[in-house]
Amino acid sequence: MIKILVADDHPIVRRGLKQILSEDPSLVVAGEAADGPEVLDKARTNDYDLVLLDISMPGQDGLSVLKQLKSEKPDLAVLVMSIHPENQYAVRVLKAGASGYITKDAAPQELISAIRAALAGRKYVSSSLAQDLASQLGKTGEKLPHEALSDREFSILRLIASGKPKQAIARELFLSPKTVSTYRSRVLKKMGLKTDADIIRYAIENRLTGG
Repeated sequence: MIKILVADDHPIVRRGLKQILSEDPSLVVAGEAADGPEVLDKARTNDYDLVLLDISMPGQDGLSVLKQLKSEKPDLAVLVMSIHPENQYAVRVLKAGASGYITKDAAPQELISAIRAALAGRKYVSSSLAQDLASQLGKTGEKLPHEALSDREFSILRLIASGKPKQAIARELFLSPKTVSTYRSRVLKKMGLKTDADIIRYAIENRLTGG
């Protein structure tokens, strides 16, 4: 049996994923986690073949959880699943060691295919993302400003763009408000922006506000 840890902060989503996975007799949901620290704790104390990881969870953002998992258990397959469009996170999670990225609006069979690819040691991306990546291989133009941000800076940008105040961002990422302000300043400087309104406008124009 293939043992899977399902990590998502919404119980109804975890139940739906369990239902989908139960239709394949070779797959079993051997554990569930509702936030980042719980994912790490269960992965450390149990042997899983794959972690199905939501990118947006309380306690610790999915990118940092992914990096920690791959640091401690480099052979553990991690398939990232999210409501966020592929253009927002797919490349970042693949670079961080994920076995693939799949959006939550994907068909159940696509999820099973992604899991099979991850377990076989292959990287899984949707056909549309594969086409986008292929089309970019020959391009030598400059990167978009947000592509130069670190993963934490990118998370801060998205949260600011979603309209969340500094205190709320600090609580969500388990940071101090002062640290959030520091990251915000870095984002503004790197991107040549001046205000939160500029960040929101940029995020909308570059389709970074979905989900």
